[in-house]
Amino acid sequence: MNQLHFSDNIIKLRQQKKITQEQLASFIGVTKASVSKWETKQSLPDILLLPRLAAFFNTTIDDLLGYKPQLSKEQIQKLYHELADDFAKKSFAETFQKSQELMKKYYSCYPFLLQICILWLNHFMLLEDKEQQLKILSDISDLCCHIISNCKDIGICEDATIIKASVDLQLGKVEDVIDILEDILNPRRLSTQSDSLLIQAYLLANKKEQADSFTQISMFLHLLSLLNSATQYLIIHSKHLEICEETIQRINNIISTYQLDYLHTATALFYYQAAIIYCMHKKKQNAFHMLERYTTNINYFLTDNHSSLHGDDYFYNIQPWYEQLELGADPPRNKQIIFESFKSSLEHPAFAYLSDCDEFKKLKRKVDFYEYP
Repeated sequence: MNQLHFSDNIIKLRQQKKITQEQLASFIGVTKASVSKWETKQSLPDILLLPRLAAFFNTTIDDLLGYKPQLSKEQIQKLYHELADDFAKKSFAETFQKSQELMKKYYSCYPFLLQICILWLNHFMLLEDKEQQLKILSDISDLCCHIISNCKDIGICEDATIIKASVDLQLGKVEDVIDILEDILNPRRLSTQSDSLLIQAYLLANKKEQADSFTQISMFLHLLSLLNSATQYLIIHSKHLEICEETIQRINNIISTYQLDYLHTATALFYYQAAIIYCMHKKKQNAFHMLERYTTNINYFLTDNHSSLHGDDYFYNIQPWYEQLELGADPPRNKQIIFESFKSSLEHPAFAYLSDCDEFKKLKRKVDFYEYP
């Protein structure tokens, strides 16, 4: 991480100015010995001397100290995944405190703060105490407000707004979420046509590669959005089996056509919700079939060869896009945490309906047998 490099900087600046330690000491009003100690890392100047030093060398105090409050993309990735691994292997309190200290250290590095919000949102449920969970959710919401109020990057602010809405929903602030998102996600807004406009602009500018890459990513994200919306649609119509079965059939066709089982775990969430619906309507074989697909999908992404986010022969531009994301192509949670969450998901009350099903018992035993490092 970025550390203070005052000693190296003062030597370099003094040599560039072609002055001796004694000349610098005379101008600043200290002894030559003091300057020598600065340059040999034995001490730092009094804080009141920093503005005078910066003015003498025609630089800023931050540059003089070598302090950089911003982290690089690579540093953010490294820190995030170190913390995610720590959440899996160390105590929650220790890791959370470490993440808080880093958050305070880089309080003006908004890309990093956004990832801290995502990190906490992906791991707060590891706490058993509900009050502590709510406290962390509240901390995330507050940090999002800090980002939104101070960051000048519109994209980061929009992401922070979405995260805040997700957190506020879990905090029961339903009307706040509606107020935040209703206008942003209004389907009547012209922004919904922006993907097509950008693709056309790329083509007219003879930028076929950019058009191809953006189109693939747009298609892929719209497919994931469709899967997520369909999952919610099952919840909305959970009492209407006919609508749910029609939805399941149509989405299964899309999953099969685009081979989404091998591209994203959004398919797993859809299968999981479909299994719950079938249990509600006492359709045992259908429910188990959906749970089987859910299990297969999760296991696929827990294997070493497939744990990183990836594309395929059709979506060949997805991999480079993933690698350019703030966290790269690695999943946002450690595999052990994902697996434990997966095991817990099979304890959903709806699956009590399958408790006497031999196939379901066998599936659970198989899952219990798995171990992911």
